[in-house]
Amino acid sequence: MSVWSEIFLGIIAAATLAMAIVQVGVLVAAGLFLRRLKRFVDTVEREMTPIFGHLNAIGRDASRAAALATAQVERVDHLFADFTKRFEQIMNAVQSILTPAGQGRALWRAFWAAFNAIRDMRESARERRARGEDEDALFI
Repeated sequence: MSVWSEIFLGIIAAATLAMAIVQVGVLVAAGLFLRRLKRFVDTVEREMTPIFGHLNAIGRDASRAAALATAQVERVDHLFADFTKRFEQIMNAVQSILTPAGQGRALWRAFWAAFNAIRDMRESARERRARGEDEDALFI
């Protein structure tokens, strides 16, 4: 072997050793990064657990409030439906009372008109008689 072959063989060995050292360094750095990442994830998980608990409690409370509001709205709806039904019943009862009363009022008005017509006829007859007596006194 020549000198140049030994030099190139030494360069190849040194390059291989440098690559092995770099790869070991990358693996150590990756391990340190993964350990830090795990600690970060654990910290985030530990900090977020109470927040998720509070969010769950808020969700339960909101669900309960929505259920109560729905029940109240249904009660108000039933109340208005019942009120409307009773109001219609009352109006029908009032209408059934007012219809005959209106007819009775019409009969009363007809009776009153007939009474006034008879009274007016009597008064006009008296006035004609009185006029006739006045005219007889002027007749010569």
